[in-house]
Amino acid sequence: MINVPFLRLVRVHALGAAGDAMITVALAGSLFFSIDPSAARLRVTLYLLLTMAPFAVVGPLIGPALDRFRGGRRPMILAINGGRAFFAFLMISNMDSLLLFPLAFAMLILQKSYGVAKASMVPLILPKEEQFVGGNARLALVGSVCGFIGAGPALLANLLGGASWTVGLAMVVYILAALASLSLPQGRIAPEQIDDEEAGKLRGIGIRKAASATGTLRGIVGFMTFLAAFALRGGADDVNLSGVGKAFGAGIRHALQGDVASDASPAWKLGLVAAALVCGFLVGSLLAPKLRDRIREEVIIATALVALFFMGLLAAWGGGYGSTLLLALGVGVTASAGKLSFDSIVQRDAEGANHGRAFAVFETRFQIFWVVGALIPVVIPMPARVGFILIAVAAAAAAVLFWLRRMPTQGGRFGPATDRGHQPQQA
Repeated sequence: MINVPFLRLVRVHALGAAGDAMITVALAGSLFFSIDPSAARLRVTLYLLLTMAPFAVVGPLIGPALDRFRGGRRPMILAINGGRAFFAFLMISNMDSLLLFPLAFAMLILQKSYGVAKASMVPLILPKEEQFVGGNARLALVGSVCGFIGAGPALLANLLGGASWTVGLAMVVYILAALASLSLPQGRIAPEQIDDEEAGKLRGIGIRKAASATGTLRGIVGFMTFLAAFALRGGADDVNLSGVGKAFGAGIRHALQGDVASDASPAWKLGLVAAALVCGFLVGSLLAPKLRDRIREEVIIATALVALFFMGLLAAWGGGYGSTLLLALGVGVTASAGKLSFDSIVQRDAEGANHGRAFAVFETRFQIFWVVGALIPVVIPMPARVGFILIAVAAAAAAVLFWLRRMPTQGGRFGPATDRGHQPQQA
């Protein structure tokens, strides 16, 4: 049976994703292709720190406002898309002005706010908790596909009229998204203050251990992105061999000959790595609901961590550009499947009208994980193979912690303590 409210949410999400892709095209090329990679690290560090700032707004303000907004989720999503259209309009005439930076910052806040609002709508629309992973996956898949679709006309507009034309096109798409938002259901409104029951649900071991594992996967995404960017664009950007540990560093340097690039690689190589990462997100979005039909969300997350451990080791053993592409694909698959499973766990175990607040809190933490992961290869230059080994180590450590935090249940079986609706069967 067709779920009409969910299809309406899919339509809104598709338009928003296409608009975001158009804004990205308009702002592209400011980090790695307009400046010398060897001089880019300070700028990139400042940029990464800046990306955490929107979550300083989303966390304490947007999430609670979403839950208490008069009329529920629908007017909040309408206001967010209307705000995106407004700031896109202001950006049209300020693409070469210093005002572009606060405008882009406002767009980023609205983008993250929409992500929180969208995630909080899913449990209101889908009647069964078993459908949450599939619903989240469909939204992620539609968002990725429509992002690709939106990039096409954005590139054409950028070629014909420059970045201003591209932003103008994005403004039109955001207006359509705002109009489509009028058809969404209103949703429920949370109490003014968080109560003990809600706080207890969010502190449950099932949600906490899933959040820790998902945060690690998000951090690996940021790490992989900037590791590949500097390895490919920066050429032979090896570890610093001065000071303490010089002999050890020299040993690593000579043992890892034939790294990803000996000279600065062409831009298309980095583009292919980014494309592999996005394709991984798509595959993960398709794979997660199929896995959910057979295993629990917690098992999906644990499997993703173990799989990433082996892929990191294989990439470190193989080295080279092909291994980088395969690992980027694997990082995308595991991170996507893990995040969709986590969303389902929160929607399942933190039942009630508190999802705006809950997702704001967890998205803030995940963004911090992403930034910390991205900062490591920016601040500490390293060969790509060393980075691949670090990815494997991080995945293995997260998998071990994820397993150790599982609690014994009745009958000697093991399972998360807060798995409502997924209690182990008694023998």
